[in-house]
Amino acid sequence: MSDVLHLRFLGVGNAAAHELGNAAAVLEDDVGAPLLLIDCGPTVLPGYVDQYATLPEALFITHTHLDHVGGLENLFYRLACEQTALPPVRLYVPAAIVERLHRLLGEEPFKLAEGGMNFWDRFQLVPVGDHFWHAGRLFDVFTVDHHGYRSAFGLALADYFLYTGDTRPIADVLARFAAAGERVFHDCALDGNPSHAGIDDIERCYPHELRERLVLYHYESELAAAQLRRHGYEVAVRGGRYKLDPIRPDLRRAG
Repeated sequence: MSDVLHLRFLGVGNAAAHELGNAAAVLEDDVGAPLLLIDCGPTVLPGYVDQYATLPEALFITHTHLDHVGGLENLFYRLACEQTALPPVRLYVPAAIVERLHRLLGEEPFKLAEGGMNFWDRFQLVPVGDHFWHAGRLFDVFTVDHHGYRSAFGLALADYFLYTGDTRPIADVLARFAAAGERVFHDCALDGNPSHAGIDDIERCYPHELRERLVLYHYESELAAAQLRRHGYEVAVRGGRYKLDPIRPDLRRAG
């Protein structure tokens, strides 16, 4: 079996860019089968079903803003109401945000009009710390800089990729988790703000070698994407699929 993986974007926009889809990506195996969905905003589940003709079996949640978790309620109803019983979906959630996610989606006792079912009955909640195993691979989880302390997290798979989720620049984190030359999928708008990186932040905070490995997403418009490309960056597109070749030991960057 090939060790090649792919990352496919189901959406690339920020919370206000509905036409670009909510930012979310799917890690696929070498033949295109989905392994892990990253985030599930309101536009994500329909796109996932269109692409794979099935519901996701496993998700990782970066943080609890609705453009990243608002689709979980839709997924709950699909799981609860399908005539054919479906197994619970595995939901990997950083432990620091489990309580917040529960307050947002799990507290309501009448998710179904008839009652009798908890939100978590249709999910296998897996609280995660610095690491978790999935599909035989060990993933790294790290804190990013988005709004508040330990309120948002990113995901990495050594020798393959790093996905920041929503963040300001995090040079120290990337130096730790993307030091071998991994592809880095990074939140970046044309104009930054106190919660998101902008192109000026990227160019100020990251060295040239790292900037060459970036794929930018979570931007504000197609016009912004065009301008980011004019700065010389690769910009993710909705439906785009990015090949992730494992880094050979002889090609790993020195620490």
